Amino acid sequence: MERTSRKFGVTLWLVQGLLAFVFLFAGGMKLAMPIEALTQQSPLPGLFMRFIGVAEVLGAIGLILPELLRIRPGLTPLAASGLAIIMIGATVLTAASGAIGVALIPLLIGVLATFVAYGRRPLAPHATPALQRA
Repeated sequence: MERTSRKFGVTLWLVQGLLAFVFLFAGGMKLAMPIEALTQQSPLPGLFMRFIGVAEVLGAIGLILPELLRIRPGLTPLAASGLAIIMIGATVLTAASGAIGVALIPLLIGVLATFVAYGRRPLAPHATPALQRA
């Protein structure tokens, strides 16, 4: 049992590192590019694309730091969930533009973010039924 949970933990860290790299790169590019270049690549407004870039960079930081520093590790699944929501939007927009094959990339990234959100979720304590407490 210990060996399996250790492999799962290592797998989670690898996926978190990969996703953090991807979102830091993508978000950093959205923040560094001129707004005119952003609006040529997407039907979304430039300021909204900047907002998405900020959300991706903060999400990438949230994937790593809370769990690594063990300060508020419950933020890691929230960051992963937020990034998964962003990837749902990216998948829908890409598929709506007619590029179904290309839409598989944000879909896969969203699935990986969902895996991290699920794997890092805090476990709820089991409540004792009222009849057993008496």
